[in-house]
Amino acid sequence: MDKYVIKGGNPLVGEVEIGGAKNAALAILTAAIMTDEPVLVENIPDVSDINVLLEAISVIGASVERLDRHRVRINGSTIGSVSVDYEFIKKIRASYYLLGALLGKYKKAEVPLPGGCNIGSRPIDQHLKGFRALGATVNITHGVIEASAENLHGAHIFLDMVSVGATINIMMAASMAKGNTIIENAAREPHVVDAANFLNSMGANIKGAGTDVIRICGVEKLHRTVYAVVPDMIEAGTYMFAAAATRGDVLVRNVIPKHLEAMTAKLLEIGCYVEEFDDAVRISAKSRLRKTHVKTLPYPGFPTDMQPQMSVVLCTAQGTSIVTESIFENRFKYADELSRMGASIKVEGNTAIIDGTESLTGARISAPDLRAGAALVIAGLVAEGITVVDDIVYILRGYEDFDAKLRSLGAEIQQVSDEREIQKFRLMVG
Repeated sequence: MDKYVIKGGNPLVGEVEIGGAKNAALAILTAAIMTDEPVLVENIPDVSDINVLLEAISVIGASVERLDRHRVRINGSTIGSVSVDYEFIKKIRASYYLLGALLGKYKKAEVPLPGGCNIGSRPIDQHLKGFRALGATVNITHGVIEASAENLHGAHIFLDMVSVGATINIMMAASMAKGNTIIENAAREPHVVDAANFLNSMGANIKGAGTDVIRICGVEKLHRTVYAVVPDMIEAGTYMFAAAATRGDVLVRNVIPKHLEAMTAKLLEIGCYVEEFDDAVRISAKSRLRKTHVKTLPYPGFPTDMQPQMSVVLCTAQGTSIVTESIFENRFKYADELSRMGASIKVEGNTAIIDGTESLTGARISAPDLRAGAALVIAGLVAEGITVVDDIVYILRGYEDFDAKLRSLGAEIQQVSDEREIQKFRLMVG
C-alpha cells in the first residue's frame, strides 16, 4: 500500500498550477453519455475517481477515447446497458450521476447504492424524490436503485436540504423530460453551474444555475460539444492553506478567485497576505497566524471539503479556535491523527476546539478520507521531523500529482510503497 513520507519544516514557495475540478468533471463526464454524438471534454484531472468513472461508462457500452492525460472523447451512441456494476459504485459515490443521465436519455436506469469516502450520512432520498416528481417509478431492490418511466415530465421540486448531488442528478434527468421543471433550494456550487453550462452547450435549456432556483425546459435530444472543465476550487484551497500553514509564499495559478472568496476571507482574518489576480491568487504568511471561528456551509459559505485543511492551519495558530461542521457528521476522524502529532484538538459532537501550539511533531498517521488525507499531508509539511501518511489511496482519488506539485514548491515529500523506501528517504533527507 502506497504512502507519503514527509520531512517537515520547509515553507512552501513558488507557483503551482491548478487542474480541472474533480467534482465538476464527474458530473460532466456522466452527462456526456446523454447524446448519441461525440463529446470532447478538456481539462479533466488525472485522478483515480475520474479513471474509475470512465471505466464504468465504458463498461455499459459507451465509447471512451482518452486523447491525452487531460482530454477525453465520449460517444454514448453505443451504450448497450442501463445497469451499472457495483464494483464501480463502491469506489466512487459520484457514479450515482449515471442514474440521472441514463434515466433522462433512456427512461430507465439501474445503479447500486453508492460508496465513496466515509465522512457521514449522505442520503440519496432527495435524488429519488426528484426522479419520482419527474414521473419515474423508483425502487430499491437488493441494494440497487431501479428507476424507470414511460415518459418523464416537468415538475416543481423543492429540495428538503441543499444537495449538490441531487441538484445535478435531477437537472440531468429533467433536461430530457417533457415540459418545464423548477428546482427550488438548489445547490449553488461552481460545479453545479459547470454541469449546467455543459448541458446547455449540448442543447439543454437550463437557467438559474448558481442561484437557489433552477429552471429547466426539457428538450428531445442533446448534441455534440467541446467543453473545458472549470478549475478545482478545493485543490486551489488546499495549496493556499498549505502555504499559510508552512508560512510560505505561493502563487496559485489557473483559478477563479470568485470561487475562493470564503477561503480567502478566512486567510485574511487569521493574518495571511492575499493578493488576487484575474486567474491567480497569491498567499503568504510571514509570522504566526491568529485564531478564528469557522462554520462549514453550502456554497458560497465555507466549504466542508476545506474544513480539515483549515483545522490544520489553526493547530499552530495563536489562541483557541472553534471549527463547526454543519454538513457531514463524520468529518473529524482526522483529529486523533493530529493529536498524535502534538496538536491540541478536542471534538465535541460537530465541533472541534483547537488550542494552537507552537509546533507539531512528525508521526506515523493514516488518511481516513480524501480531504482529511490532504490535510494530514499539510500537517506533515508543518511538523518537525519525519511524518508517514498511510492509506494515501484516498488522496489519489482527488489530487493529481500531489507530491510532485508540493516538491516543486520546496516540500520534501515522496510517495513510497514499503518500509525500505521510507528508510531510504530518511537517509536522503538526513
